[in-house]
Amino acid sequence: MRLRHIEVFHAIMQVGTISGAAQVLHISQPAVTKVLQHCELQLGMPLFERVRGKLYPKPEAHRLFAETEKLHRDLQGIRRLAASLKGHAVETVRLVSTPTVALSVLPQAMSEWRKDFPGTRCELASHHTSEIVNALRLGEADLALSLQDPRHPGIVAEPLAQGLMTVIAPAGTWDESELDTPLSAAGLQGELIGYADNDPLGEMVVAACEAQGIQPVFRTVVQTYQIARTLVEAGAGMAVVDPFTAASASAVRVQRRPWAPAIPIQLYLLTAGHSPLSHGCRQLADSIAASARACLFRGLE
Repeated sequence: MRLRHIEVFHAIMQVGTISGAAQVLHISQPAVTKVLQHCELQLGMPLFERVRGKLYPKPEAHRLFAETEKLHRDLQGIRRLAASLKGHAVETVRLVSTPTVALSVLPQAMSEWRKDFPGTRCELASHHTSEIVNALRLGEADLALSLQDPRHPGIVAEPLAQGLMTVIAPAGTWDESELDTPLSAAGLQGELIGYADNDPLGEMVVAACEAQGIQPVFRTVVQTYQIARTLVEAGAGMAVVDPFTAASASAVRVQRRPWAPAIPIQLYLLTAGHSPLSHGCRQLADSIAASARACLFRGLE
């Protein structure tokens, strides 16, 4: 099948008639009929049953439609790219971030970056670090953000900002005089919010507790630090979270204390080793670094 065959076939499958496909494609009905006939001739089989002027897809047509759907989406993407090139919006920045960073650091960074790059297209997505590595390796993302260094041979991890793991609890849990004093595992009390067994930061917290002779019990287990933060804000318990999540918590509903022993947490910019960053990507990375440092500074206030 040629691309024109696929385009006409897809239009017919979507609207169900020759006339409708002609309208969608902005060509004449005879032109649609001619392309469809040529397509079926090349395939060596009919794709539709003709009954009283109507087209009914055969089973082969349904299978073919499912397989050509991705190609049709790619063609639409090429058209959008061509339109953006014509409009001089040449660059597209594809950024992938872990959920925590996407919610705590990215909004302010994007706002600042947009002042200098108002016409650049930016595609944002949120994934966990293992999926981020695959996206970078496959060329599906230009840069990424994570609180982990994946230590992958094809991935470059550049530190952008560093903070410390922090204990957050509902307002009123501690006296104001205690807030600057680090809290150890022995000081954890009430309902504790934990993380999935394979969470790297969660594993570090549990290891620190066990090293102090404490076996923490988590009756509420969540997948992201931001969910833990919202539960603490609602008064559902306390949690040990990354510094960016802690800094983004409500100062009215949440208290913060440093975790002891101190666990440094780094925000990393991840890129594919074989793909240098464009000017727009580099500037966005700089904005993210500045936003991350500002976030941590607010968390210390």
